[in-house]
Amino acid sequence: MNITIENVLLIGSLLLFISILAGKTSYRFGVPTLVLFLAVGMLAGSEGIGNIHFNDPSLAQFIGIVSLNFILFSGGLDTSWKSIQPVLWQGISLSTLGVLFTALGLGTFVWGITDFTIYEALLLGAIVSSTDAAAVFSILRSKNLALKSKLRPTLELESGSNDPMAYFLTIAFLSLVLSPDKSLWSIIPFFLQQILIGTAMGFLMGKLSKIIINRIRLDFEGLYPVLAIALMFIVFSATDFLGGNGFLAVYLSGVYLGNHSIIHKKTIMRMFDGLAWLMQIVLFLTLGLLVYPSQVLPIVGVGILISGFLIFVARPLGVMLSLVFFKMKMRRRLYISWVGLRGAVPIVFATYPLIAGIEKANMIFNIVFFVSLTSVLLQGTTLSLIAKWLHVALPMKVKPKSPVDAFLADGAKSLLNEISIPENNHSIGKRIVDLKFPRKAIIAMISRGDKFITPNGNTVIEANDILIVLTEDKETLHGAYESLKLPPKLKEEEEA
Repeated sequence: MNITIENVLLIGSLLLFISILAGKTSYRFGVPTLVLFLAVGMLAGSEGIGNIHFNDPSLAQFIGIVSLNFILFSGGLDTSWKSIQPVLWQGISLSTLGVLFTALGLGTFVWGITDFTIYEALLLGAIVSSTDAAAVFSILRSKNLALKSKLRPTLELESGSNDPMAYFLTIAFLSLVLSPDKSLWSIIPFFLQQILIGTAMGFLMGKLSKIIINRIRLDFEGLYPVLAIALMFIVFSATDFLGGNGFLAVYLSGVYLGNHSIIHKKTIMRMFDGLAWLMQIVLFLTLGLLVYPSQVLPIVGVGILISGFLIFVARPLGVMLSLVFFKMKMRRRLYISWVGLRGAVPIVFATYPLIAGIEKANMIFNIVFFVSLTSVLLQGTTLSLIAKWLHVALPMKVKPKSPVDAFLADGAKSLLNEISIPENNHSIGKRIVDLKFPRKAIIAMISRGDKFITPNGNTVIEANDILIVLTEDKETLHGAYESLKLPPKLKEEEEA
C-alpha cells in the first residue's frame, strides 16, 4: 500500500491507536513500549501485513530530529535541579566520557571482527553509544521499582544529556569516513565548537525564553504551550546555524525553564509530556516502517557478537572509566552499566550514513537496528531483576492518587497559612510569576473582598489580598514572607 494524501490520516491514526493499545499491554509483561511501537511499524511495513511502502531515510531523519527536540525538551522540563545537583559531575562524566569510551571500545571491536575500516567501525560505535531514558523508566515505573543512593537522578541526567555527545561523534566520524585523509585530531575543534556554543545557547535562550513567556500577555492559556514549541525550535535552529549542538541547547533550555517560574508552567509541562509520548510513538513507527526484516536476518550473527560486546564489555568499560574519579560502590557502577538501553536515537543517527551514501550504510543501519532491539529486549526486561540482585532496589508502594494528592504533587504540603498583603507592599501590581515565590509553596487561593480567586502565574496581587498558602515547613513559609518582603512583625503575627 502506498501512502497518499487521501489515506495518510486513516493509516496514521490506526497505527497510533494500535501502538497505544500495544503499549498498554506491554507493561503487564515488562516489555518496553519501544519494542511494541517498532513491531507495529514493522508489521505495517512493506514486508509486513500492512504492505506500506516507505523507503525515505531523509523523511525519517527529519521526523527523528523533530521528535528528539520534543523528547529532549520535555525531559529537560521534568529535570529537577535540586535532585541532579548532588550527582551533576557524575552524570556529565557518564554522558560525555562514558559515551566516548563506549564508542571507542565498540568501534575497535567491530574493526577487529569485520571488514569495516577503522573510521566506519568507530562510526558504528558512535551511533549506538547513547542510552534511551524513555525505555529505562517505563520499565522502572511498571515494576514499581525505586532505586537507592541517588541512582535514579544519575540515570536520568545521563540518559537526558548523552544524546548530544553521540550526535557529535556520529557527525565527526561520518566526516572522517567521507574524507579519510583527515586526521582524527581534526574533530577536536569541532567538538569544542559544538559543546561550547550548544551550552551557551542553551542557557542564554532558556533565559530569553523565560522572559518572553512571562512578558507576552496571551489571551488564551492554550497558546502558551504553542509559544513554548516555537521557542524550542528557535533554540535548536539558531544553535545549529551558529555551529553548536542544537540537541544540547534544547535540553539545557528545557532544564532552565523547568527550574524557574514561568506562566502556566504546569499547562506547558503537561502538554509537552503528551507531545513527547506522541513523538516517541511516531518516531518508533516511522523507524519500524523504514526497516526491512529480510535485510536484518543476514547480519544476525555479527549483530549478536556486536550487541553482546556492547552490553557486557564496551558499556561497562565506558561506565567504569568515566566514574573512576568518583566514590561509588561497585554494585552501583554495575547497575549503571546494565542500564544502557539503546532505543530509537541510535536508529535515527543511523540514517545519517544512509543519506550520505557511504558504502556500508545499509549494513550499519541494520546492525544498529538489531543491536537496539536486542539491547531493549535483554536489558529492558531484566532491569528490576538486576536491581534486586545488586541490592540497589527499594520497595515502593503505590497508592491511587486522590484529587488532593494530585494537587499536592510537588511535596507534602502540611502547613496552611493566610498571608495578608498590606497597603504599599512591593508585591502590589506584580504577577505571581514575578514574585520569586518558593517552589515548595503553593498559593492555593486568594481572598479578595467578598470573592475567592483561583490564581495562576499571571494573576496580579492587589492591596488587602489574603493569600491562602500551602507550605511544607516553616522554612518554606519564611521564604514566602521574604519573597513578599513583609516586615518581621507581620511574620510573628501570622505564625502566632
